[in-house]
Amino acid sequence: MQTQTLGTIMPVLEITLDSGESIVSEAGELSWMTSAIELTTSTQMGGGGGMFGAFKRMVGGSTLFMTEYKAQGGQGMVAFATKVPGEFLPVDVTPGNFYMIHRHGFTCATQGVELSVGFQQSLGAGIFGGEGFRLQKLGGQCKAWIELSGEVVTYDLKPGETLRVHPGHVGMFEHTVSFEITRIKGIKNMIFGADGIFLAALTGPGKVWLQSLPLPNLAHAIQPYIQVTGGEQAVGAGAVAGGILRGLSK
Repeated sequence: MQTQTLGTIMPVLEITLDSGESIVSEAGELSWMTSAIELTTSTQMGGGGGMFGAFKRMVGGSTLFMTEYKAQGGQGMVAFATKVPGEFLPVDVTPGNFYMIHRHGFTCATQGVELSVGFQQSLGAGIFGGEGFRLQKLGGQCKAWIELSGEVVTYDLKPGETLRVHPGHVGMFEHTVSFEITRIKGIKNMIFGADGIFLAALTGPGKVWLQSLPLPNLAHAIQPYIQVTGGEQAVGAGAVAGGILRGLSK
């Protein structure tokens, strides 16, 4: 297996597979491939293990179905493009070395990947962090590629060192990092600060990858330039505003 990242602002992950080699991704991730690649779609991959396993994967932000791309009869190539400006990050996953990633971060992996819902603290922390805020647990034993939006900034946190981050900027962190949702102090700060109500507290030891372009921020930035007319404008504006509030911590 050979991989390369093509481009800069909107990169493409190109993976060349020898005959018999395969990778898996969520359904709908494919950009292009050569004729030697054969597709198999199933709920059993990605740690599925039946409907219960697939449900756990879905709760974490993944899709019900996963797709396997396998080279047959010779070398084949499959490619995945970023959805917004960003980067692809390769990580090695082992049973004792797993990761927490943002809900839309997983792109693809070799066989042996296990995806499930993963709250580092508790289910309550995820709920209070905002509707729809979820972290995916990337486990198993595999080589995986994660897509993060915008520029990627990394921090190596020392034991006990805490970094407070707007939840949307949390891209990925090692399993040794403690995670919890905290409330911003001060009524004025919460109401007039325009920075939201919650922050994610990441406490070391371990490595943290932050992304500079959360998707809700991008949606908010381009919303004034979306042309709508009449009644659609009011409905559209309300939907966008509601989506932003609901998605601040996605």
